[in-house]
Amino acid sequence: MHAQDTALDRAAEWRDDSDALARLRADPSTDVLVVRERRVPLGDGLIFLPSGDPVLARTRHWALLGRRADGSGLLLALQDPDDDTDADGSFAPRWGDLREALPVLGAFEADVLVTAIALAGWLRDAGFCPVCGGVAELRQSGWSRRCVSCGREHFPRTDPAVIVAVQSADGERLLLGANAQWKGRMYSCFAGFVEAGESLETTVHRELFEEAGVRVRDLAYFSSQPWPFPRSLMVGFHATVADGSAARGDGEEIIDVRWLTRAEIGSALAGAGPVGLPGEASIAHRLILDWYRR
Repeated sequence: MHAQDTALDRAAEWRDDSDALARLRADPSTDVLVVRERRVPLGDGLIFLPSGDPVLARTRHWALLGRRADGSGLLLALQDPDDDTDADGSFAPRWGDLREALPVLGAFEADVLVTAIALAGWLRDAGFCPVCGGVAELRQSGWSRRCVSCGREHFPRTDPAVIVAVQSADGERLLLGANAQWKGRMYSCFAGFVEAGESLETTVHRELFEEAGVRVRDLAYFSSQPWPFPRSLMVGFHATVADGSAARGDGEEIIDVRWLTRAEIGSALAGAGPVGLPGEASIAHRLILDWYRR
């Protein structure tokens, strides 16, 4: 997602140290990011708490996020959503979700945020073994679970999905679709989850034909983006349509498709219509912008 020198160092070797969380929680140099129902405290950036802050006393689960360049630790504190303030009301920040926070964060904090939101969702939802239903105890500083009944190990899941910007044969128009959930207010690139046994390329061809009725060629990888709603990895592509006249929405998930000229995309990126576009935090926005700047 980011250049290596600005990415979060996940300190994977610390995960096998059974004392790592206790040691880091006792270290005053450790910073802690609180997550409550996919929301984090925001100021000019992320607000980290010192490891000894009393607000952290009600933490439901702890996990290792990684370490800073100076070697100090970063922890995740997952708390219940109704913990709106600490006991005396002194901790009352602005709480924001991923879509609100990402556009204003630097690369390092963005990496920390996405990791925290994704891991927090798994910590919250995966307390029982999906095989036998037994209690799944946390291990590896919050990065794995082991069932106390059947002994199976479980790890945080990531579900791959593709997202595709489709251009016309002459490269001068972009095909976007309106998802039924957006009720026609926004148009975006076409996306879908990879099904069992599929490659990314096969998924691209299947999704574009199912959702927009078109066949595509000249697939080119763009970039990827972790998108923890709840655990997706969006893999972005550019593609060229084989027959633009075949474009149509499927009438269920995609209620409309539109070919937009470069001028119309430029106007939409500026917020002047003719359609709404995805927010800057999303890979969909970056795909559209990359096409527009070509």
